[in-house]
Amino acid sequence: MSAIDPPAICFQLMQTHEPGVQFMQLSRRVRNLKPSATLAVNAAVRRLHAEGRDVIAFGAGEPDFDTPQNIKQAAIDALSRGETHYTPVPGPPEARQAIADKLRDENGIACGPDDIVITAGGKHALFMVFQCLLDAGGDQEVIVLTPAWVSYRPMIELAGGSVVEVPAAIDNDFKITAAQLAGAITDRTAAVIINSPSNPCGTMYTPDELRELAEVLRGHDHVSVISDEIYEKLIYGGIDHLSPASLDSIAERVVTINGLSKAYAMTGWRIGYVCAPGGDPSLAKSIVKLQGQMTSNITSFCYAAVVEALTNGGAAVEAMRATFAQRSVLMHRLLVAMPGISCPRPTGAFYVFPEVGAHYGKRTPAGRVIDDSVSFATALLEEAGVAVVPGADFGECGNRHVRLSFACSNEHIEEGCRRLDGWLRSLA
Repeated sequence: MSAIDPPAICFQLMQTHEPGVQFMQLSRRVRNLKPSATLAVNAAVRRLHAEGRDVIAFGAGEPDFDTPQNIKQAAIDALSRGETHYTPVPGPPEARQAIADKLRDENGIACGPDDIVITAGGKHALFMVFQCLLDAGGDQEVIVLTPAWVSYRPMIELAGGSVVEVPAAIDNDFKITAAQLAGAITDRTAAVIINSPSNPCGTMYTPDELRELAEVLRGHDHVSVISDEIYEKLIYGGIDHLSPASLDSIAERVVTINGLSKAYAMTGWRIGYVCAPGGDPSLAKSIVKLQGQMTSNITSFCYAAVVEALTNGGAAVEAMRATFAQRSVLMHRLLVAMPGISCPRPTGAFYVFPEVGAHYGKRTPAGRVIDDSVSFATALLEEAGVAVVPGADFGECGNRHVRLSFACSNEHIEEGCRRLDGWLRSLA
């Protein structure tokens, strides 16, 4: 079995019963669902660590920092106060007000607490948005600007939509043009999703570039805009963040997705949120109705942490951002010095998405032939002990790339890049 092949990993985990034993019939949607490539890499790394292997992992999409103490203490105090009961489905008014205040004051989004739904992470927020916007059999398309996060496609398809990929070029820092967007919109287009700063690319659109895209969308009022801004505070390339929902021309059709996971080092807390002003009926109310049949509220004593993070977490976020900024320079400098590697300078999030296709067709010291991103990542992990995420699952244009996260120490980055560089130079 390939160390990081997602289908193989899942098949191994599922085949735990004896041959001939009958189990319940699973739905086609689950049988056809592709596992997350990023989670598969993380699982492979844990397995190899458990076997005693020395692995440098560049796969994790989470900060390596602990949650700031004041945020943790807010949840501890809430727990001690007995805030352990059901809350309103979208969250208590004070937590939603804190989010609305943040979006209004920092992002320029005209919204109030009734436009906010607090969710079990940003992933859950996106899942519900697609469920509310798309119908099975509705022949609806969602434009995805690729390379794009691996979970967008399965979420869209599970909701009954189809994905239209609009590929961005590496020489344009993985950003599409307004002309590309205009050419992709049809009568069947239900939504377009924009993720800036980007996972997996680590680059971001400038305010002017986003205004150009908005100008295209202004003429298509049947198209909703989903803006995934989970990395908005982790920027360091001299580019200002702009929320599309702050643009009057499209504001009523923009759904903003965000959360506390990345900026506040709170991935395990599972706190995301949706901001969806406008509409009749409003999307926010529809999401509340759906969430009421799914998870209801998130963990009740975590709401106090939401308020504390958004009101008193700025200094901690800035300290982490500054560290990521330094790491981004180090990672990029080491990568572009390697043979056959092309990589735009990262300007946001904590990823790089280098092109490694110059090495396709070569053979590794162990005799493996490199012919795509999966074989590249598999051989690198097995032979050099470096874990990266294959680019294939980030869109068709990603197959000549791999994703590396620099949410790790300088020593980790330097050692992992030393191994990668030596392995690349050994290919023939």
